[in-house]
Amino acid sequence: MVHFIVCSQNVDTHNVYTHNVCVRCVDAGSQEGMRVRAEILKVHAVMPEASLIKYAAEQIQAGQVLGMPTDTFYGLAADPFNLRAVERVYEIKSRLRHKPLSLLIENVDQAEEFARPLPDDFYLLARRFWPGPLTMIVPAASHLPLKVTANTGNVALRVPAAEIPLAVVRAAKIPITATSANLSGASECTTAEEVEGQLQGRISLIVDGGKSPRAISSTIVHFRQDGTWQILREGAIPTKDIVEALS
Repeated sequence: MVHFIVCSQNVDTHNVYTHNVCVRCVDAGSQEGMRVRAEILKVHAVMPEASLIKYAAEQIQAGQVLGMPTDTFYGLAADPFNLRAVERVYEIKSRLRHKPLSLLIENVDQAEEFARPLPDDFYLLARRFWPGPLTMIVPAASHLPLKVTANTGNVALRVPAAEIPLAVVRAAKIPITATSANLSGASECTTAEEVEGQLQGRISLIVDGGKSPRAISSTIVHFRQDGTWQILREGAIPTKDIVEALS
């Protein structure tokens, strides 16, 4: 089986050129469990090329799991409504199944599709920190697959302050998973090369948007069913800023 990579820059002399677009052939295994060489898709971090974003979005829609930059670390992007793709995310990371997956979304309106009801404090933090490195855990809507929530009844949402993942979400017309693109227990990856080195043979496509703009995780705030909240992890947004916003 052959996969193709479309890029906007010249690559080596083994490339085939068609319609003024560079296409590099990469061998891949078609059988389940066979190790593959990842395609590296170089995309401009600030002005992502529409054709390349469309290609990445189509791979997600087809059930593939991609390595992709966010505004924190590189993440694993998959269709949360494709249960096989979600299972592959857990397999790729060797992640325990009781840990839910976070989702990247486009805006607050999309959050309302996947989590209801949302407390007033959720909107306060969204207005203050989205797009940005704030993950909010809220009660999940009933139509969200239990595999994504790990049967917790909750979903973790974030609007990233990065053009590539936002463009892919818009092109795919669905939220995408965003758990970090690394083996569970290993260090998070800030470049496509680190993702390839750590997950070699486990994913077929890595979107290369350059080095991550920050090397610290998102802050996680959990909103419980009763409307109370708790900071589960202090990350890029300091605890004092969250407390101030909700005071």
